[in-house]
Amino acid sequence: MMQINIHEAKTQLSMLIEKVAQGEPFIIAKAGKPMAKVIPLAASENKPSRVGFLSGQIEIPEDFDQIGQDEINEIFEGSL
Repeated sequence: MMQINIHEAKTQLSMLIEKVAQGEPFIIAKAGKPMAKVIPLAASENKPSRVGFLSGQIEIPEDFDQIGQDEINEIFEGSL
């Protein structure tokens, strides 16, 4: 895996991001000491992407489209 010092990473960031996006991770080093590993997001995410404000925080029941069906039918089809 390619190792790049911080100064070089700053000056070549656009090119390095393109390489990462193509699946070539790299390590950023400071004074020769590895400090951070840069990998593409798709490689680090094992779960589907979240969309929306509460996505992933609530569960929708399987019978969601049937909830309250009897009450709705009574309102529209029942006696007044």
